[in-house]
Amino acid sequence: MNKYQKLLLLKKLYLYRSLGIEFFEEEFNETSSDNSNLNSIEALKKIVLDCNLCSLSKTRKNVVFGEGNLNAKLLFVGEGPGAIEDETGRPFVGRAGELLTKIINVVLELERKDVFIANIVKCRPPNNRVPTEEEANLCIPYLFKQIDLIKPKIIVTLGATAYKFLTGNHNISISKIRGEVFKFNNKILIPTFHPSYLLRKPSAKREAYKDFLKIKEFYYGGEI
Repeated sequence: MNKYQKLLLLKKLYLYRSLGIEFFEEEFNETSSDNSNLNSIEALKKIVLDCNLCSLSKTRKNVVFGEGNLNAKLLFVGEGPGAIEDETGRPFVGRAGELLTKIINVVLELERKDVFIANIVKCRPPNNRVPTEEEANLCIPYLFKQIDLIKPKIIVTLGATAYKFLTGNHNISISKIRGEVFKFNNKILIPTFHPSYLLRKPSAKREAYKDFLKIKEFYYGGEI
């Protein structure tokens, strides 16, 4: 392990300690004894807004923490903020966000305020590129803590990047697993296409519609 790798590991360990998370064999586990000083979304948000663990903090305009119902049964996970999100500090408010909101309203018969929406990374990667593994690994403990505090019943990953970094399974094709139902840390995980992909390829909306019907079924009482 070189000095750079040791520095990255040290950053991770400090971050995990501050979040009350232990790291064993590349899996995240919550501890019950070290979370007393970080037991609310607001406390977590203060930490995230001041984060400078990776280089994305140097180019961001705003941290995009996430928003929605803090007791949501349904939590969406995207890849990372885009240009409009970086300007506003809010997740999914551009064209892709408008489509996601429409799907939530029309297919799920919910309001956007009923769900929680977050991302793998909280700061915009330059030119909307895919987050690097380093960036995702340094930022994802924040997402795990959000999940721990909100306690959703269902997690929906939007696009391949969100699924890969959340689960650690990088050897997948989103077109092959979308709509599948997985168990993930005692929760239901359903991957589907990212709304931006649906804007580029409208023909995929039919498959996404099926995915959201399945999400709706579980939301209103379905069991795995």
